[in-house]
Amino acid sequence: MTQFAQETLLHWCAVALYIGGMVLFAHALLFDHPTRVHWAKWVTAAGLLPHSAALLSRWIAVGHGPYMMKYEVLSSNAWVALVMLLVFVWHRSSWAPLALLALPASILMVGAGLFSSPEARNLPPTLRSTWLVFHVFFNKLAVGAFVLAVASAIILLRKLKPTSGPLLDRLPKPDVIEAYTVRFVGFGFVFWSTTIVAGAIWANQSWGRYWGWDPIETWSLVTWLCYGCLLHARLFFRLSARSTAWGTVACFVISVLTVFIFPFLIPSLHSAYFQ
Repeated sequence: MTQFAQETLLHWCAVALYIGGMVLFAHALLFDHPTRVHWAKWVTAAGLLPHSAALLSRWIAVGHGPYMMKYEVLSSNAWVALVMLLVFVWHRSSWAPLALLALPASILMVGAGLFSSPEARNLPPTLRSTWLVFHVFFNKLAVGAFVLAVASAIILLRKLKPTSGPLLDRLPKPDVIEAYTVRFVGFGFVFWSTTIVAGAIWANQSWGRYWGWDPIETWSLVTWLCYGCLLHARLFFRLSARSTAWGTVACFVISVLTVFIFPFLIPSLHSAYFQ
């Protein structure tokens, strides 16, 4: 069995367990079986084992972290998002509905990565920098926080509707959901800010300038400004819960374009590493 075949098998095992966890979460929440949320968390956590093994195998085989090819980037982003989800939900079972949104998004990321090019590539000299490690690490934390933020925002929008049901009644009150949505956005904003700073230092080491208005740099700044304006408006202009939720969704769309779409479509210094 080839190296990539082993990684693919491990990834599909992880996907199968993630799907099982998602089904258990859905069954527990829709049919009012709170004890099964515990099993759902354990099954999802079990999926992290083959997923981690696949990423580690890739890391050993190519000699660098999972940030070079589309296959590696998507898989590692999904891994970070799920770790953050489990860390949060494990001690706050009332927030288990987050899994019904975060798990499908992560499964789609892993699947998209598996159907992209698995080609291994040596690390270019411009990527051999400690600052790149910080740049990538905090970017993945930011993406995970933004995934939780948009999931919380969608739940908030549903909770604000004048309807009820067993699932909605078990959710926290809208003001609590909104508070956590803002916290997720805040965490992501801090991580994204650190990503930009570390990236600027790395760019100076690699290309001799801190900022060059590369398309991905520009869209990273746009994303930072969008989330910053959202937090500013929420904290100083008392945005309503509905406006905060829709603002979070809109900012997430911008961040998805910046992280998952433009690096693979727009010619730039960044996209050269992801083709």
